[in-house]
Amino acid sequence: MTETGGGGTDPHRPGSRLRRLRQSLRDRGIWRRGLVPAALAVLLALVMLLHARIPNDIGNLGSLTETFLPWLGVVGVPLLLILALVRKSATALIAVLLPAVVWLNLFGGLLGDKTGTGGDLTVATHNVNAENPDPAGTARAVAASGADVLALEELKASAVPVYEQALASTYNYHSVQGTVGLWSKYPLVHVRPVDIKLGWTRAMRATVESPAGEVAVYVAHMPSVRVKLAAGFTARQRDTSADALGEAIADESLSRVILLGDLNGTMNDRALNAVTSQMRSTQGAVGSGFGFSWPASFPMARIDQIMVRGLDPVSSWTLPRTGSDHLPIAARVKLHGES
Repeated sequence: MTETGGGGTDPHRPGSRLRRLRQSLRDRGIWRRGLVPAALAVLLALVMLLHARIPNDIGNLGSLTETFLPWLGVVGVPLLLILALVRKSATALIAVLLPAVVWLNLFGGLLGDKTGTGGDLTVATHNVNAENPDPAGTARAVAASGADVLALEELKASAVPVYEQALASTYNYHSVQGTVGLWSKYPLVHVRPVDIKLGWTRAMRATVESPAGEVAVYVAHMPSVRVKLAAGFTARQRDTSADALGEAIADESLSRVILLGDLNGTMNDRALNAVTSQMRSTQGAVGSGFGFSWPASFPMARIDQIMVRGLDPVSSWTLPRTGSDHLPIAARVKLHGES
């Protein structure tokens, strides 16, 4: 007969588990195994930490990395954690903490909901896609957001009358310059195209005379970027246009400025520094989550932007999908001070 409860070696007792854990930690194998996953974890942490030092000389590798920077941690850390557990490696498990901490330092602030209330003006922007099969439905969907000021990009000339008709009942004022347009519930004055060094018009500027004061509103559609095996991340024309747009905004006489548009780049992309260095992202300031806007079928990056200068963002959000390959985005802002 075997007695129970007599201080035997029951494997389920806490003391027994602690002894096994101590024995496991003394096992040199768990420290020697998993050196490759551990090295990959350190490399991932360094890439995220030092992303600004990755050169753009070869295929714009730095900009490509920064465009999808959040995904390095979202995908990389769990994969490395699984490898560490499969290998039963204490070294790899500890190493995985490095990229996890770096990622949280970079993007942890975006995980919470910073949305506020109030504000004076609601703005929205949407790359409607020139091949949109339902421009009228897209126009009605974005107008339903309640935006006081609405910017549309990639307007096909033949579809402009459709958008104008669909939005006429909501917006009394509008202007289309090239392939971008601005619709407003308030008067638009001093409207003009903005030269972003393309040879045709894909940016514009207007003063919105809102009840809370004048605001300079810029609408822009930066040139597309491509990822090619031979050339890498081809973005030279986008970068040139971003510099030109940054100069135009820097020269703006009004202190309150809003930029709406598809910049074909994220706030992390150094190539947009001419713009992002002087403006504030509404999503980063008062949004909830990453606010990815492209591609609409499975958003992986926020290349559509709402940025402000001289006013306070209150809330920022992504709107439901339309017939476009981009998601529309919106923000609520509060005006203050002199224009």
